[in-house]
This record gives sequence, structure tokens and C-alpha cells, in this order.
Amino acid sequence: MAVQIETRLHERSGKAITNFKATMPPSDSDLAQQSFKDPYVFDFVAMSGKRDERDLENQLIRHVEKFLLELGQGFAFVGRQVRLTISSDEFFTDLLFYNFKLRCFVVIELKATAFKPEYLGQINMYMSAVDDLLAHADDQPTIGLLLCKTKNNVVAEYALRGFNKPVGIAEWEAEIAGSLPEIASTLPSISELEAELSQGIGSKPVEQREPVGASPRDGA
Repeated sequence: MAVQIETRLHERSGKAITNFKATMPPSDSDLAQQSFKDPYVFDFVAMSGKRDERDLENQLIRHVEKFLLELGQGFAFVGRQVRLTISSDEFFTDLLFYNFKLRCFVVIELKATAFKPEYLGQINMYMSAVDDLLAHADDQPTIGLLLCKTKNNVVAEYALRGFNKPVGIAEWEAEIAGSLPEIASTLPSISELEAELSQGIGSKPVEQREPVGASPRDGA
């Protein structure tokens, strides 16, 4: 519970931009919406300055138990770089999960860049292939989740308009942004620090300054 509070789970749950209402039965779309969040907080990974999707993938798998906790209840890990053979061509999904509450596979594609509409074409093919090659006849249609470093919400909503497969688009963070707003609001800005430092240049020597908290001298 403490971790959920710290990571603002109640603020993130159900916030992914999706087209679930338009592509899933009402009984499933609400559950699916609440199963996805925005952003996802991967505070257990250590990203370098270089944006590397494979590095992120490696770290998520290395900490797969924490990754599953962040995904939420019902998710089971199936595999990484799962081979999908289409005719004579081979394709590989970043991550593949199965959700036992939704009764369907979930294809997750990791992006270390901002969301681009063309990403939908890629995940659409993977979802179709999983439905045909891996899903059981009783399974619900595969859901896709695009995890991008950033996204323009309006662009994401336009890209999903008319898209006929259930897809969610969300951001991921490597740290809990805004978890300490009270402390951050009391810190001086860089300009304020520079101004403070510049005022100290040319003042009387340190040995002549009165100690902090000292009483004023008589007659001062």
C-alpha cells in the first residue's frame, strides 16, 4: 500500500489513452481501461543518458517481478522478443504478456522516444499475428500497449480514432516525478542562487561578519 501511495497509483490508473470503448464490448472495455495506467513508473531501472530501448527492455526483464507489480494484477509474463513467423519473414515482439482477468494476450512495445502515429502500424501487425499464431479460440482479441518516453495526448487520440484494434498509449518514467512537491517548491531557483552569490562578492571579509544568530552589539 505504501508503494502504491508513493507512486500515486490512484492518479495513474485508467489514465492511458485508449480506444477500448470503440473496440471492445462494454463489459470488457471498463476493466481493460482500469488495467492500464499513465505514466508507468519504472523507478527500479537505471537509464543512462543514451536512449536505448533494448537497454530498457533488458532491465525490465532483469526486474520482471517489479515490472509485473507495476503492470498490475492479472498480468503474467510470456516472453521477450517472441518470434512471430509470417510467411517466410520473422518478426519479434518486445514483450508479450497474458492477462488472466481480460483473458487475452497483451503485446507491449517499448519506445525510448516520443509517440509517433506510425508505431500503431507496427503493433497492429504484431497483435494480428499473436491472434492467429498464439491465441486460443476462447481468448479475447489481443490488446496492444505502446509505452513511449513522451506523447502528445491530442496526437495520440487522433491516431487511435478509427483504429479497429484495442490499443493503449502511455508514457514511462524512470523515477517518481513530482513525489516531493512541498520540498521542490521551497528550493530557490538557479537565478535566485546566482543573485545571492553575486551580492556576497565585495562584502566585508568573513572574519568581520557576525555569527548567525548572534545578538547585535551595543551601540550598533
